[in-house]
Amino acid sequence: MTSTQLEALPYRHVLTLPNEPSAVRIARETAEQALVEWGIGLRHATVDPALLILTELVTNSVRHAAVLSPQVTVIYAAGSDCLALAVHDRHPYQPSLYGTVTDTGTGGLATVMEFVLGLGGTAVVRADADGRGKSIWITLPL
Repeated sequence: MTSTQLEALPYRHVLTLPNEPSAVRIARETAEQALVEWGIGLRHATVDPALLILTELVTNSVRHAAVLSPQVTVIYAAGSDCLALAVHDRHPYQPSLYGTVTDTGTGGLATVMEFVLGLGGTAVVRADADGRGKSIWITLPL
């Protein structure tokens, strides 16, 4: 999804939090509130996997990026047929989304990708312009 396509989504919310364990719960609760406000029922088939994906991505930022990134930003967006989520931090490491489960901890991202691909969604890692951070963007059909 390009930034132009994201801008076309009528619903958007941005949340920036301290990059600490409480961010995981707050990001998930905020997502649930936003989805309800946007008329996307929490029982929709995409919602539980989307919340799990979000939880995993924010958890990864807290565990692996907090040393260089004191904040984590979550972007939520939706339209009539699409849900988009992004998690941004200021750590330069860009994980491979298509790696295998190994001892290095890519198991969580492998699970994320199973859900994303199983739902017919997309995932991409985008580096910040200065190379000192990245965003992981997930789009899922509704």
